[in-house]
Amino acid sequence: MDTSVWVASFRGRDQDLADRLSELLDGDEVFLPAPVRVELLSGASKRTLPLLRRTLSALPVLFPGRETWQLIEDWLEVAVRSGDRFSVGDLLIAALANENSASLWSLDGDFARMAKLRWISLYS
Repeated sequence: MDTSVWVASFRGRDQDLADRLSELLDGDEVFLPAPVRVELLSGASKRTLPLLRRTLSALPVLFPGRETWQLIEDWLEVAVRSGDRFSVGDLLIAALANENSASLWSLDGDFARMAKLRWISLYS
């Protein structure tokens, strides 16, 4: 799951999204890519950081390894040839989802472009 879904849920502007996220969390169907964890924690306020850290610690965290970085480099060759550009953070999140055969839930259009390249499958 990408940061965009977490932020939308935290802000409470989309109850259907929040309900879906809650169902996935209750079903132990969520993992947290390390870059998403860092993005969420870095955006927390001084007051909410301790609670957010405790809450996120209940989720399995995926960390990149040597294979993750190799996959990203392979993808970059394709991206450069096709004229696409992606952030390092988004590439890490996508590669971790790919390595774990997980669908990625995001509100970010960059991941839709990655799905068109068949690097990831999107959660719908």
